[in-house]
Amino acid sequence: MKMNHVGLMVGDMDKAVEFYTKALGLRVVMGNTKVLEERKTAIGKMCVAVFGEGFKGFNIAHLVTTDGIGVELFEMIDRQERHNVDFTRLGIFHFCLQTDDFEGAIARTEQYGGKVRMDIMRYHPEDDNKPAKMVYLEDPFGNLFEFYSHTYEETYASDYE
Repeated sequence: MKMNHVGLMVGDMDKAVEFYTKALGLRVVMGNTKVLEERKTAIGKMCVAVFGEGFKGFNIAHLVTTDGIGVELFEMIDRQERHNVDFTRLGIFHFCLQTDDFEGAIARTEQYGGKVRMDIMRYHPEDDNKPAKMVYLEDPFGNLFEFYSHTYEETYASDYE
Protein backbone atom coordinates (compact mmCIF):
# COMPACT_ATOMS: atom_id res chain seq x y z
CA MET A 1 0.00 0.00 0.00
CA LYS A 2 1.28 3.47 -0.87
CA MET A 3 0.07 6.87 0.26
CA ASN A 4 -1.57 8.68 -2.67
CA HIS A 5 -3.12 11.91 -1.39
CA VAL A 6 -4.84 13.72 1.46
CA GLY A 7 -7.85 16.04 1.14
CA LEU A 8 -8.17 19.23 3.20
CA MET A 9 -11.09 21.61 3.71
CA VAL A 10 -10.04 25.25 3.41
CA GLY A 11 -11.93 28.53 3.70
CA ASP A 12 -10.30 30.52 0.87
CA MET A 13 -8.89 28.67 -2.14
CA ASP A 14 -6.57 31.45 -3.31
CA LYS A 15 -5.10 31.86 0.18
CA ALA A 16 -4.80 28.07 0.55
CA VAL A 17 -2.97 27.59 -2.76
CA GLU A 18 -0.64 30.46 -1.87
CA PHE A 19 0.04 28.94 1.57
CA TYR A 20 0.67 25.39 0.38
CA THR A 21 2.87 26.45 -2.55
CA LYS A 22 4.81 29.36 -1.07
CA ALA A 23 5.02 28.32 2.59
CA LEU A 24 5.31 24.55 2.16
CA GLY A 25 6.74 24.22 -1.36
CA LEU A 26 4.02 22.08 -2.95
CA ARG A 27 3.45 22.32 -6.71
CA VAL A 28 0.09 22.91 -8.41
CA VAL A 29 -0.98 20.01 -10.64
CA MET A 30 -4.50 21.32 -11.34
CA GLY A 31 -5.47 24.84 -10.35
CA ASN A 32 -8.68 26.08 -8.77
CA THR A 33 -11.61 24.33 -10.46
CA LYS A 34 -15.31 24.78 -9.71
CA VAL A 35 -17.36 21.60 -9.15
CA LEU A 36 -21.16 21.83 -9.13
CA GLU A 37 -23.73 19.25 -8.10
CA GLU A 38 -24.70 17.14 -11.10
CA ARG A 39 -25.28 13.49 -11.97
CA LYS A 40 -23.98 13.21 -15.56
CA THR A 41 -20.25 12.71 -14.98
CA ALA A 42 -18.32 10.26 -12.81
CA ILE A 43 -17.03 13.20 -10.73
CA GLY A 44 -20.55 14.54 -10.30
CA LYS A 45 -21.90 11.16 -9.18
CA MET A 46 -18.97 10.67 -6.79
CA CYS A 47 -19.51 14.12 -5.23
CA VAL A 48 -23.21 13.48 -4.61
CA ALA A 49 -22.31 10.14 -3.01
CA VAL A 50 -19.66 11.74 -0.76
CA PHE A 51 -21.16 15.16 0.07
CA GLY A 52 -24.88 14.30 -0.20
CA GLU A 53 -27.81 15.93 -1.94
CA GLY A 54 -27.73 19.71 -2.14
CA PHE A 55 -24.04 20.24 -1.35
CA LYS A 56 -24.11 23.40 -3.52
CA GLY A 57 -20.68 22.85 -5.06
CA PHE A 58 -17.09 23.58 -4.20
CA ASN A 59 -13.76 24.71 -5.55
CA ILE A 60 -10.95 22.17 -5.72
CA ALA A 61 -7.22 22.39 -6.45
CA HIS A 62 -4.74 19.54 -6.70
CA LEU A 63 -1.17 20.00 -5.45
CA VAL A 64 1.73 17.59 -5.05
CA THR A 65 4.69 17.24 -2.67
CA THR A 66 8.23 16.80 -3.97
CA ASP A 67 7.91 13.03 -3.46
CA GLY A 68 4.64 12.82 -5.40
CA ILE A 69 2.01 12.71 -2.65
CA GLY A 70 -1.13 14.61 -3.63
CA VAL A 71 -2.87 17.27 -1.56
CA GLU A 72 -6.44 18.08 -2.58
CA LEU A 73 -7.78 21.40 -1.34
CA PHE A 74 -11.57 21.76 -1.04
CA GLU A 75 -13.37 25.07 -0.54
CA MET A 76 -17.07 24.32 0.00
CA ILE A 77 -19.42 27.02 -1.27
CA ASP A 78 -21.66 26.84 1.80
CA ARG A 79 -19.11 26.07 4.54
CA GLN A 80 -16.75 28.82 5.71
CA GLU A 81 -16.47 27.94 9.39
CA ARG A 82 -12.89 27.64 10.69
CA HIS A 83 -11.85 24.16 11.74
CA ASN A 84 -11.36 23.70 15.47
CA VAL A 85 -9.58 20.54 16.51
CA ASP A 86 -11.87 18.29 18.52
CA PHE A 87 -9.69 15.64 20.14
CA THR A 88 -12.76 13.71 21.28
CA ARG A 89 -13.77 13.06 17.64
CA LEU A 90 -12.39 9.99 15.92
CA GLY A 91 -10.66 10.37 12.56
CA ILE A 92 -7.67 12.00 10.94
CA PHE A 93 -6.39 15.01 12.82
CA HIS A 94 -3.10 15.91 11.10
CA PHE A 95 -0.68 15.14 8.28
CA CYS A 96 3.12 15.33 8.29
CA LEU A 97 5.73 16.69 5.89
CA GLN A 98 9.47 16.05 6.06
CA THR A 99 11.93 18.95 5.85
CA ASP A 100 15.58 19.70 6.60
CA ASP A 101 14.80 23.42 6.96
CA PHE A 102 12.67 23.71 10.11
CA GLU A 103 13.43 27.37 10.75
CA GLY A 104 12.79 28.46 7.15
CA ALA A 105 9.61 26.36 6.83
CA ILE A 106 8.30 27.68 10.15
CA ALA A 107 9.01 31.29 9.13
CA ARG A 108 7.18 30.77 5.80
CA THR A 109 4.26 29.09 7.62
CA GLU A 110 3.81 32.19 9.79
CA GLN A 111 4.44 34.58 6.88
CA TYR A 112 1.55 33.06 4.91
CA GLY A 113 -0.96 32.97 7.77
CA GLY A 114 -0.19 29.68 9.51
CA LYS A 115 0.53 29.15 13.18
CA VAL A 116 3.25 27.32 15.11
CA ARG A 117 1.76 25.26 17.95
CA MET A 118 4.94 24.32 19.82
CA ASP A 119 8.72 24.61 19.94
CA ILE A 120 10.82 22.26 17.81
CA MET A 121 11.32 19.06 19.77
CA ARG A 122 13.69 16.09 19.50
CA TYR A 123 12.03 12.69 19.83
CA HIS A 124 15.02 11.17 21.62
CA PRO A 125 16.78 14.09 23.38
CA GLU A 126 18.73 11.68 25.58
CA ASP A 127 20.32 9.88 22.59
CA ASP A 128 22.67 11.91 20.37
CA ASN A 129 22.62 9.08 17.82
CA LYS A 130 18.91 9.72 17.20
CA PRO A 131 18.62 13.35 16.04
CA ALA A 132 15.01 13.19 14.76
CA LYS A 133 13.09 16.45 15.31
CA MET A 134 9.43 17.44 14.97
CA VAL A 135 7.07 20.37 15.38
CA TYR A 136 3.27 20.82 15.12
CA LEU A 137 1.77 23.72 13.15
CA GLU A 138 -1.52 24.65 11.51
CA ASP A 139 -2.52 26.18 8.21
CA PRO A 140 -4.58 29.42 8.02
CA PHE A 141 -7.78 27.35 8.31
CA GLY A 142 -6.88 25.38 11.45
CA ASN A 143 -5.79 22.14 9.75
CA LEU A 144 -3.01 20.62 11.86
CA PHE A 145 0.21 19.45 10.27
CA GLU A 146 3.61 18.40 11.46
CA PHE A 147 7.20 18.68 10.23
CA TYR A 148 9.65 15.79 10.68
CA SER A 149 13.39 16.01 10.09
CA HIS A 150 13.73 12.31 9.26
CA THR A 151 11.63 9.60 7.66
CA TYR A 152 8.89 7.95 9.66
CA GLU A 153 10.88 4.74 9.89
CA GLU A 154 14.07 6.53 10.98
CA THR A 155 12.13 8.41 13.66
CA TYR A 156 10.54 5.36 15.26
CA ALA A 157 12.69 2.30 14.44
CA SER A 158 14.34 0.93 17.57
CA ASP A 159 17.56 0.12 15.67
CA TYR A 160 17.89 3.52 13.94
CA GLU A 161 21.20 5.29 14.39
